[in-house]
Amino acid sequence: MDFTNNITSTRYKTKPILVLLKRGSIVESIHKVHAVASDSKGRILMFAGTANYETFIRSSLKPFQILPFISSGTAEKIHSGEKGIAISCSSHIGTNSHAREVFKLLWNSFVDVNNLQCPIPEGYVSQLQHNCSGKHASFLATSKMLGWSLENYLDAKHPIQIEINRRVAELLGLPTEELVAARDDCGAPTLFLQLVQMAQLYGHLCGSKQPEFEKICRAMIGYPELVAGKGRFDTELMKRAHGQIISKGGAEGIQCIGRIGEGIGLAIKVEDGSRRAKQAVALHLLQQLDWITPTALQELEDQMLLISPGVQLEVIGNLGFVETQADH
Repeated sequence: MDFTNNITSTRYKTKPILVLLKRGSIVESIHKVHAVASDSKGRILMFAGTANYETFIRSSLKPFQILPFISSGTAEKIHSGEKGIAISCSSHIGTNSHAREVFKLLWNSFVDVNNLQCPIPEGYVSQLQHNCSGKHASFLATSKMLGWSLENYLDAKHPIQIEINRRVAELLGLPTEELVAARDDCGAPTLFLQLVQMAQLYGHLCGSKQPEFEKICRAMIGYPELVAGKGRFDTELMKRAHGQIISKGGAEGIQCIGRIGEGIGLAIKVEDGSRRAKQAVALHLLQQLDWITPTALQELEDQMLLISPGVQLEVIGNLGFVETQADH
């Protein structure tokens, strides 16, 4: 039975998760959140809210946008190592160590820094410090390796963007022409997907034996500080997950997480785009799924969810199992 196509029917509706911001005992703000856990075949295992909620995947797409960088042999030829792969997947905070790893990718590819088309972040001095510079550097390195233009590498019709879409469509079992793309804030295309499709992608990432996925997972787990940065959710979660979890967030309330070896992905979307709400729900669901130890959970809650004295976040709701015809 195709759960995805039927998930909005009355039988398969479930309540979204709510995140309450409480000042004292009074609710000040409410965030509505959708979440879904799926395997690599797109079979929905558990969900809350609307599993096929449609939105942009934003930066959670990055581990899949670097597939041509690895499959073309570029990463190996320029000796990127795991650090180079990790920074290519990253939404980093622009430290010197982050910028240095991006520079290495370009230097080893004989590509000038001025070819980067991501903007210079406010308060910084170089495109190398943009949070998406690693992804852009991998685009440029791959294009240089394959003899493609470096000038229009962000164009949807550029060969590298066509190849990225082909790989993503293949993973989702869709014709490439069905994918809908739009410009992300860094200038690169991002995709408009169902939440279950995002979870499916992370099911592939964390459960496939394909060498590219294994390399990406090893790099992200091995160098979590390059994937985001000290104090950032993805970095702190992966540091405490004992090599069992891949985590990559995106703007506007997107969070994708995968369980290594199990081929299960978890995708979260906060309707109003709140970062605090997506982090609170992610930790709440990791506890429900038993993907994280109580000690690690407490450390993350203390680090990520403390707002100010007298102000707290409360998560209401859980993932529910999909009912099948056999349950009736």
